[in-house]
Amino acid sequence: MRAVTVLAAIALVAASCGESGSSESSKPTDRFPDVVDVEVEETAEGVYTFDVTISSPYDSPQRYADAWRVKDEDGTVYGVRELLHDHAGEQPFTRSLSGVEIPSGVESVIIEGRDLENGWGGETAKVLLP
Repeated sequence: MRAVTVLAAIALVAASCGESGSSESSKPTDRFPDVVDVEVEETAEGVYTFDVTISSPYDSPQRYADAWRVKDEDGTVYGVRELLHDHAGEQPFTRSLSGVEIPSGVESVIIEGRDLENGWGGETAKVLLP
């Protein structure tokens, strides 16, 4: 088992407004959580820990960043970090997800946030894996 700590190279990219099939006009982009930073550590061959920093435009107890996920460009999801409460007094905030298994041959993943009311969207981060 090898442990290597690597600061991931990330590129913020504009994400589509919500999940596919959703109406862009009903989901303004300023309402989604944005991924603002990602650090990744490979803890074993093909197993990673992600530290993700999110900024969310919280405006009510019914609307806040409630999750982020690790997926590839084809949409395969490798891990989801549920956020069990709002982080209104803590913006931006960082949460970790350990034990994310990613198959060999996958060179990069996308980290994206989800808003409780609006779904997946906002600024995402493309992370090049070590």
